[in-house]
Amino acid sequence: MKISMVSEHASPLAALGGVDAGGQNVHVAALSSSLAARGHHVTVYTRRDDPDLPAKVQVGPGLTVVHVDAGPAWRIPKDELLPFMGELADGICADWGEALPDVVHAHFWMSGLAAIQASKRAGAADPVPVVQTFHALGSVKRRHQGSADTSPPARAWLEPWVGRTADWVIATCPDEVFELKALGISRSKISIAPCGVDLTLFPGTSDAEPTPRTHRILSVGRLVQRKGVDLIIRALPLLADAGFNDVELLIVGGSGDALTLEEDPEAQRLHALAKELGVEDKVTMRGQVPRDAMPGIFRSADAVVCTPWYEPFGIVPLEAMACGVPVVAAAVGGLRETVVDQKTGLHVPPKDPEAIAEAVGKLLADPALRADMGRAGARRARSRYTWDRIAADTEKAYRSVLAAGLSRQAGNGLESLEGTAL
Repeated sequence: MKISMVSEHASPLAALGGVDAGGQNVHVAALSSSLAARGHHVTVYTRRDDPDLPAKVQVGPGLTVVHVDAGPAWRIPKDELLPFMGELADGICADWGEALPDVVHAHFWMSGLAAIQASKRAGAADPVPVVQTFHALGSVKRRHQGSADTSPPARAWLEPWVGRTADWVIATCPDEVFELKALGISRSKISIAPCGVDLTLFPGTSDAEPTPRTHRILSVGRLVQRKGVDLIIRALPLLADAGFNDVELLIVGGSGDALTLEEDPEAQRLHALAKELGVEDKVTMRGQVPRDAMPGIFRSADAVVCTPWYEPFGIVPLEAMACGVPVVAAAVGGLRETVVDQKTGLHVPPKDPEAIAEAVGKLLADPALRADMGRAGARRARSRYTWDRIAADTEKAYRSVLAAGLSRQAGNGLESLEGTAL
């Protein structure tokens, strides 16, 4: 099968070779590699954000990344990319030429706009079927962030349009299916294929890096307020009150904007909070690290703590579980599905430092419980979340679309896009 992936702001090359990789980068890289390993020919289209990038990069057998000129060739915040999606669509069409793919799979809502436009503009009698994975939904983001949401206003109606116009939508968890239905997207064209974990990178047998204290708890992810790292810091004095005085909180990650920790406003806010609470000496900020360093970091922790306000899915808990480490997770979004409460970790209510301290304390006090949950997590990661299994589920969605000959209803609402910056 000839597959086009569209990932407008998240290049898979970042995940394959660097520290500046978020969940979408990792997802697109791993899914594309796994589909190529299954014998498909995969081309990933992403926006050129550096003038020195080559037009095409042959990543491996069956997998190519194409850098499309769409807007200026420098890094632009993803929420400011909407005006360039029309150029992205034109660049995709130009690369396709007469050799159209069997299916185009868009990642994130703006990629969906570009994919649908490319499918329409390709000029074929039967437009290329479009499959959509959102990774995050604007309706959920607005609900939790309110006026702090930096999405363009047009997302409120363009994103549901993408979901209704695409031939198929792949959700990453059951919670997302509920949200998609609320946007008016038919359940009959939604399937679930979760994120996965790279078991060659996270084999669960890596040597743990040395730790400076008796206990280490770990937070991994971008330093943005909604990730709730401040809640973990607020739990440290409560842990001390419970008798756990020799605990290090290691925070790995940065803003994703190439800032140093000294320049990063969220890092500085967290540092100030730790100082205010008198736990500055217990908090270590590592910044961004190469992905191949992460297994040893995970294995050094007694528990990984993931306490976002909301989370569409979350790859970090899977990586922790694959490394045999129990997870304390906020009971939100996809985390409720990934982390099995009382089996592979412990659920806590969102925005509740007291509950975080209680859950972490329970794990720190019981090495046998930590070991049992770690083993259960590793089994779950290996049985349910391998990328080959995710690729097989995704391939099944592609084949369903192709076999059924589903029509996108290409004209539905397309005229209403005229005049927008696409």
